[in-house]
Amino acid sequence: MDGMNGLDPVATFCGNCDCGCPQLFVDPAAPAERRVVLTDDFGQRVQMSADQFSSLVAEAKSGKLDGIVSA
Repeated sequence: MDGMNGLDPVATFCGNCDCGCPQLFVDPAAPAERRVVLTDDFGQRVQMSADQFSSLVAEAKSGKLDGIVSA
């Protein structure tokens, strides 16, 4: 995906194709409130702080997001 230079890759979600799967990066050069970068396969990106990402992970682990995948 273009524009990802300087970002440290953390995870790729899907990875079973060559369609530009969603990815998770850390941008070490970004301000702390925008350091975590999540991209989608449509060329969009969301930037958030490590605290915000930690909250998202905690919600997922607790099952609060399970309804999304069954919808």
